[in-house]
Amino acid sequence: MNEETKEPDRSGSIGRLLRSAAIIALLWAAFLVVTTWLHPLWLLDQFTKLRLGLYGVHSETVSVRGYQIHYLVGGSGQPLVLIHGLGSRGADWADLIPALIRGGYRIYAPDLLGYGLSSKPSDASYSIPLQASIVQGFLDSQQLSRVDMAGWSMGGWIAMRVALDQPERIRRLVLLDSAGLRFKLSFDPGLFEPSSPEQLAALKDLLTPSPHAFPQFLTTAMLRRGEKLKWVVRRSVDSMMTGDDLLDGKLSSLTMPVLVGWGKEDRLIPLTTGYQLHAEIPQSVLAVYSGCGHLAPDLCADQVGPSVVQFLNAQPPLKGEVIEIAERGN
Repeated sequence: MNEETKEPDRSGSIGRLLRSAAIIALLWAAFLVVTTWLHPLWLLDQFTKLRLGLYGVHSETVSVRGYQIHYLVGGSGQPLVLIHGLGSRGADWADLIPALIRGGYRIYAPDLLGYGLSSKPSDASYSIPLQASIVQGFLDSQQLSRVDMAGWSMGGWIAMRVALDQPERIRRLVLLDSAGLRFKLSFDPGLFEPSSPEQLAALKDLLTPSPHAFPQFLTTAMLRRGEKLKWVVRRSVDSMMTGDDLLDGKLSSLTMPVLVGWGKEDRLIPLTTGYQLHAEIPQSVLAVYSGCGHLAPDLCADQVGPSVVQFLNAQPPLKGEVIEIAERGN
């Protein structure tokens, strides 16, 4: 007696696979929605980590002056150390780092003491001289005897202090919307410690010429993260506001090539300060980024990146010029 051979029900197997795939996709979408709502900054951090990872940038931690200092490192070539500003961290250079790596640089982006994932000692002053000492110790820890250095906002002030203290270590210096000279404040320094959506919006208005309203869940997350850092920011601001560490009249001793880069619409530290820096450092180049504010290295990275790479690579070094760099596409 012949037995009939049954064909496997392939359509049923395919249907089960499709249903399983649909369920997994729905669960993943639900996870993303919930995470975006409850932890949007964590999700953005993961995206930044992934994006930088494509360029070989990774996290490390090193002991400096007895403190744990976290930093990002990646790329190859001439070492370029990036010093972030007030309330910031090394990862906030993320939009600029790819262009710098493509330009032939090995990037080091430390979190300053008290910021990012670095130690937050309760007894530290978080002053400019202390942070400059941490940066110098970081260079020692990486055995970097001669580097290029870029500083943004408060980071520019720190970078100038390092360049004045150890000029032999700095090949070229980049100052982006830098603090460090005396200027008249047009705002309440308390805005650096926003406690309400209104204060956060006012700070955003200072930082960017065309601010957009954040959704409520993102505003809440930003205020929550800022609350944890508020005491460090307050100490940094209190130290800076004494004026003891201002560099007016001291910068003519800098002899290395210097790029002073500025967002033309910067309302936090006005462009007049950029011109003052340019005047006090005779060999400097002043690059003015049209349509950009204080967050030019982030929001205008497509303008800032090429100008920084051009300056760092120029032979002979550029000097004495004032250049206005138009918005891309204009």
